[in-house]
Amino acid sequence: MTETTLFNQEFRLKDKLASEIILFWQQGLFASFHGVNAVEIHYAQFIHGKLPNEKVALTKTHCPTIVVVPGRGETYLKYQELIFDLYHQGYNIFIIDHRGQGLSERLLPNINKGYVVNFQDYVDDLKHLIEHIVMKGSPIPPYLLAHSMGGTIALRYMQDSPHAIKAAVISSPMLGFYTSVIPPLIAKKIVTVKLALNKLISNNPWYFLGQKDYCPTCFSKNKLTHSSKRYQVFIDLCKHNKAIQLGGVTTHWIMQGVIAQQNIFDKLTKLKTPILLLQAGSDSIVCQQSQNNFCRKLHALQPQSCPKGEPVSIKGAFHELFFEIDAYRNRAITQSMAWFKAHN
Repeated sequence: MTETTLFNQEFRLKDKLASEIILFWQQGLFASFHGVNAVEIHYAQFIHGKLPNEKVALTKTHCPTIVVVPGRGETYLKYQELIFDLYHQGYNIFIIDHRGQGLSERLLPNINKGYVVNFQDYVDDLKHLIEHIVMKGSPIPPYLLAHSMGGTIALRYMQDSPHAIKAAVISSPMLGFYTSVIPPLIAKKIVTVKLALNKLISNNPWYFLGQKDYCPTCFSKNKLTHSSKRYQVFIDLCKHNKAIQLGGVTTHWIMQGVIAQQNIFDKLTKLKTPILLLQAGSDSIVCQQSQNNFCRKLHALQPQSCPKGEPVSIKGAFHELFFEIDAYRNRAITQSMAWFKAHN
């Protein structure tokens, strides 16, 4: 069976969203819990044998589980096509909306600002979802599929809970920020100085340089995906669901991200979970060299992770591998499924 028959394809996206995917999505369970500091965290779940209109053999209720951890600025609503595909590969699915974005509770009066008090709050929210909701229905550890900032959150969670996850795939993980022509040390100094100035002058977290309230980027200028169809789906979602709109990041958020990235490298020995890193070959959102360094160092410590000490690079792809054109997306999902099946 070819990849094009396993997963949804771009040419079918419009019709399938309007029919099969939307009907499937409407049968999911959508709920929330109170995370750190009683912030309301939303999540969705799709369990074999428990969808209202599903006809499925009883054995399907014992399917393995994938917990999906989205990136910054995303929402589980964006992941409908991917969840549809993963579910029909035989997996139960849970997916979280991080605090401060998606449908979860926002943290500042200006709800556009990307902000978190402490990066560890993301990690502890994920811990609650997995240990009190996902694992409540099954004692079998789930898999993790995490993207970008979600990859950072997932890695920190696996460091805190080394035996909680069976295997993980991290796609375009945020292990270092892409600083273009500015050397990383100078970029970090700029963040430090701007954050100190912010704290001196105001209690209101400022946007970082160049960041602003929500304003969609036209497709021709986007650096996330080559797929105009998948890109437009999310733009339309935000247009019709203003509650999920999110602008740029604050300086405080960037500093929290820097701290989390450093924690990952400082605590590499705590990563016991088999991890596969998918790298977007033409990524200009996060730092590829940091991903390379991570794989090389982790493989030396844990040979079951990052085969050959390298990421699996998908040449030519932009940052959002699971929302890319079919040629890139099919490969990303195929690699993920193969990794999970190898660690069944």
